[in-house]
This record gives sequence, C-alpha cells and structure tokens, in this order.
Amino acid sequence: MGSINKKSLLALLFFFGINLLVFSQEIVTADKYLERVSERYGSIRDYEAQVNIRSGSTDMIGNLSFLDPFFLRINFTKPAEQVLVFNGQLLTVYLPDLRAVLSQPVAQGRRTGAVGASMASAQGLQLLRRGYVPSFVSGPEPVPIDERDREAVVKLRLTRRLASEGYREIILSINPETLLIRRIEGRTIADVLVRFDFLNVKTNIGIPELRFEYDSPASANIYNNFLFRETD
Repeated sequence: MGSINKKSLLALLFFFGINLLVFSQEIVTADKYLERVSERYGSIRDYEAQVNIRSGSTDMIGNLSFLDPFFLRINFTKPAEQVLVFNGQLLTVYLPDLRAVLSQPVAQGRRTGAVGASMASAQGLQLLRRGYVPSFVSGPEPVPIDERDREAVVKLRLTRRLASEGYREIILSINPETLLIRRIEGRTIADVLVRFDFLNVKTNIGIPELRFEYDSPASANIYNNFLFRETD
C-alpha cells in the first residue's frame, strides 16, 4: 500500500469516520429547526409583545397578549383605540373611527389555518408544519433581518403544500438564541405582502383569561357575522 501501512490506514479511517459522525450530528435541516421552534412555543403558556403590522401600504402598531391555545388580544395604538380580541370562540374587532364592533363566532372547524399573529404560537406552528414545506432562505446560520437592520436571525421559507392555504409563501425570521419568532412575512393569494414584527416579547407572565373579555362601547353599532354566516 505504498507508504501507508494497514494500521495507519485504519487510524485515518477511524479519524475521518469519527469526524464525519460529528459533522452529520451537527447538520440541522429546516424541518428540524422549525420543530425546535415549535417545541419552544410549546413551553410558552402566555406572552406579551409589541406587534407592528404592515399590510400592503397600511401600518398598524399594537400591544399583543396571547394565552395558549387560542386567546389573542391586540390593543392598537395605531389606529388609536382599535381593538382585536379572540377568545377561542368569538372574534371581536372594534373600529373607533366608525364606532363599530364587528363580531364573528368561530366554530372549531373554522380554525383550520394559522392566520396572522396567531402563527406565533404552538398551535399556529403545528398548522404551518402541516400546510407548508420549510427550507432555509440562506442556510442555518444567522443573517441580518433586512438591509437596514443588522439584527441576526435565522430565516425559514415556508412554501405551501396545497392551494387552499391562505399564504403562497411565508418567511419566518427567528431569534437564534431564544428561538422566538421575530418577524413573519407572508404573501397572500391576492399578492399582498403582510408583515408582523414582534418586539419586547415577555413570556409566561401569568396573563389571566379575564383579559380576553371585551365590553363593547355603549355607543358602538354591532355587526354580527361580518366574515361569514355560522351556517356557511
């Protein structure tokens, strides 16, 4: 075998074999990474955050409260006094400019897709994993969240499996240290770009269910079933 004897060859094979084993253990697939994020949110009972929302050319800012598994409330500061509340059964939206309360009962069968801010939850991520195929945007290493902000995130691209999903594509920007979602960007079927930024997230702080009860202003007009009829 030339200058390499059998013992040396075995030593080299052992060395490279061990290194290949270590290397293979370090490989993280996009699906595995998304699973880790989902497990992280599985440990979160509740959280608060500032949420900045951009839909097309419209910007909104609010304070978000979430309680596992379905409770969600956003008190908006832009538009001022606007409120969105979901208690697992009833979706309520207060529009102060119109003095209108939009109300919609949501049956269990209606909660078939992760929508908007609810994606940042254990239930939402489970639905995303069923409905979308994940891949890394540029690999598992952290990259700047955008051209103007050097904040480091891991980016996952989610491509829908079925045409029935509400977003054609979703980009999740994830904090590599906390495994919390920093940004969600989705392109709708109507080709509208929607973005959710989650800032100052505080987890497991003991949010009560009482926070998700909403009393409509006495002067507001109430419009029921604004999305669909219960029998649809």
